[in-house]
Amino acid sequence: MGIEIEQPCVQLSKVAISETHGEDSPYFAGWKAYDENPYDELINSSGVIQMGLAENQVSFDLLEKYLEEHSEASTWGKGAPGFRENALFQDYHGLKSFRTAMASFMEQIRGGRAKFDPDRVVLTAGATAANELLTFIIANPGDALLVPTPYYPGFDRDLRWRTGVNIVPIHCDSSNNFQITPQALEAAYKEAEAKNTKVRGVLITNPSNPLGATIQRRVLEEILDFVTRKNIHLVSDEIYSGSVFSSSEFVSVAEILEARQYKNSERVHIVYSLSKDLGLPGFRVGTIYSYNDKVVTTARRMSSFTLISSQTQHLLASMLSDKNFTENYIKTNRGRLRKRYQMIIEGLKSVGIECLKGNAGLFCWMNLSPLLEKPNREGELELWNAILHEAKLNISPGSSCHCSEPGWFRVCFANMSEQTLEVALERIRNFMERIKKE
Repeated sequence: MGIEIEQPCVQLSKVAISETHGEDSPYFAGWKAYDENPYDELINSSGVIQMGLAENQVSFDLLEKYLEEHSEASTWGKGAPGFRENALFQDYHGLKSFRTAMASFMEQIRGGRAKFDPDRVVLTAGATAANELLTFIIANPGDALLVPTPYYPGFDRDLRWRTGVNIVPIHCDSSNNFQITPQALEAAYKEAEAKNTKVRGVLITNPSNPLGATIQRRVLEEILDFVTRKNIHLVSDEIYSGSVFSSSEFVSVAEILEARQYKNSERVHIVYSLSKDLGLPGFRVGTIYSYNDKVVTTARRMSSFTLISSQTQHLLASMLSDKNFTENYIKTNRGRLRKRYQMIIEGLKSVGIECLKGNAGLFCWMNLSPLLEKPNREGELELWNAILHEAKLNISPGSSCHCSEPGWFRVCFANMSEQTLEVALERIRNFMERIKKE
């Protein structure tokens, strides 16, 4: 840390020394390996290629073009109206113009099949803050949330570290493409009961899970019936735009509630962010949309710890209100993601690697179980270690996502150029050829 200072034996809090930050996971170890030796086409062509980060970098040119043509969105000239008001703005309700634009964009990204009220939009500094804030609101320390596996490794930190809440996995398997079943839901609930742990809710990711697939309407309805029967909450983490092939394939829980005339809707809360849809994780823009008035009020109060700068709100209110831009962006972005998806699926298939059929997201879920020397977690991590240090590819082992079956890996494909993706596929081909020879 630069200056060397003698470290006295002074006590820190239980939160500070807790290991629930989750950074001892292979998921984060892969990131560290990348940070220490990042791939660069010109200056470090033998470095590690980052395929463990679900970022959307395929449409930056559209955002840059918009800002070039609409400089007023991000700047205020000398004496321009609005500067002082925005510079002093710190109301945790957020700018009305931005909440209205967000609600409209949330409708647009879901194909116009669900309506969102701007007065129910609570702004947070990213989806991470939104998920933690909701956990604080719906659960007490020692309580549990049920989360289907495989799930984003960061949830172990986001939902647990500061809240003291537990995660009880809903175990899903490849026999039905890791879809959630009523039996798996009930089994997870009973597992929590056996530990005398009170279940407060179910958190689902649609489709921001490692599978890159949207949750079917039938499954969403079964989950909604389950949480209603158990009198618990449902948090639907709908981080990005569902299907990259057709918006009609993505079903939001908001559509189902609307069809049910909002019966039992007070237990449903939606998390959404612009990190994946617009490829803006650094802007830290997330939202909570709740049908429960008390949750909305409490979330607004607590959001004062996770405010979004008024400058960011001002810029994005302008961008998201421009229907010509948003329509073109959604269409173009989907087409580019579709091309990337097909590129990696075909590249992997050419060397004998099968993937789950996906229809959404920024990654694919590939099956390397035939390559395991030992059909268990240890064998999976040995293979992951070889891919990381020999092929120089950082992918996420299924065990870091709490997958119950060894040999599955999450591979991200939208956080790099097409040229870098070609290099990554060539490294996989070479790795597979070496494995086959051995």
